Amino acid sequence: MGALAVALALAACSSDDPVPAATTTTPGATVTPPAPAADASPGGTGVRDVPTVAVTSVQDVVTGLDAPWGLAFLPDGRALVTLRDAAALVVVGPDGSLTDVTGPGADEVAAATVARGEGGLLGVAVLPDAPASGPVDVVVYLTSRQDNRVLRATLDGATLGPTRVLLDGIPSGTNHNGGRLAFGPDGYLYVTTGDTYTTDLAPDPASLGGKVLRVTADGEPAPGNPDAASPVWTRGHRNVQGIGWAPDGRAFASEFGQDTWDELNVLRAGADHGWPQVEGLGGAAQGLADPVAVWATSDASPSGLAVTDEGVYLAGLRGRTLWRVPLRPVDPATLDDPASDAAGVGEPQPLLADEHGRLRAVEVAPDGSLWVLTNNTDGRGAPVEGDDRILRVTVG
Repeated sequence: MGALAVALALAACSSDDPVPAATTTTPGATVTPPAPAADASPGGTGVRDVPTVAVTSVQDVVTGLDAPWGLAFLPDGRALVTLRDAAALVVVGPDGSLTDVTGPGADEVAAATVARGEGGLLGVAVLPDAPASGPVDVVVYLTSRQDNRVLRATLDGATLGPTRVLLDGIPSGTNHNGGRLAFGPDGYLYVTTGDTYTTDLAPDPASLGGKVLRVTADGEPAPGNPDAASPVWTRGHRNVQGIGWAPDGRAFASEFGQDTWDELNVLRAGADHGWPQVEGLGGAAQGLADPVAVWATSDASPSGLAVTDEGVYLAGLRGRTLWRVPLRPVDPATLDDPASDAAGVGEPQPLLADEHGRLRAVEVAPDGSLWVLTNNTDGRGAPVEGDDRILRVTVG
């Protein structure tokens, strides 16, 4: 069904883990999805009418992965994949070749990681402007005994050199650890975190929980942050596990809801996205940032996302669907105006619905296809022979 016209029904907690949250949404949450937003783009027709796409091909790139979580492409076309519970990394070639990452850094990552619940070895990203061949620097996000943290190391072929801590002190728990890493078009590292079921962390600017963080490649607060001494970029998040940028610079993030609405948000420096005061829409009148799309929690649980020039693609866990949110052009003069955000996307479109089980991550490959990571072997899915796998998906 269209995500913005979902039935008005409460669903179980939209987390990787179906255990219900310890607290409930405070008054002010909305359960009414929006009508299609007015079109603020040049030459618009007044509604968010954008073309749909069709999946033209789905192929296995590699099979037999053990609870994979993060996926990032290297400059040479290979992909670096994290295995959450094994606390290991593997390199996957475009031809499906699979190579274990070894070396002192791999040993240090394994020793530092404590895999429990939704925690473990999570996100991975490659530093921008890396050479087309030779060693590259990478960052990983892991759950340790005392916190979630980000480490940096140099990858040479399939050998990871010694690690160093870029950022630590991120709250950790059995659930809601966030964990996605991505370098933005500004060259800075964005780190998504969760509230670890301690909801008062999300709006607290002094906490790193329930946030999107923005730091330099050395882990320092990035220039231009709302607080020059803090890595916090946005707050009021429940559990963000996807982030990406449109060609026009809009930053999108996916977020797990609790009982009613999962969200796709546009991020702006200093914004409060409302959790736990509001779940879904209804926060704008209170000075909070509203999402641009919502789903019933049974339809999505949106984890990783990828952005192309025509849409935002979100990997759905509980919803077992690859969601596409079409992009509409936005007048450059209004890009800094939050009122233009909802008109900048179209009606969400489901793809691969119930065809491959739980979907954890999606990335745009060098050849323009989408690589989609399934997530059926982590104890919450129903794995079939060959799970987990990376799918090469083409749309047109």
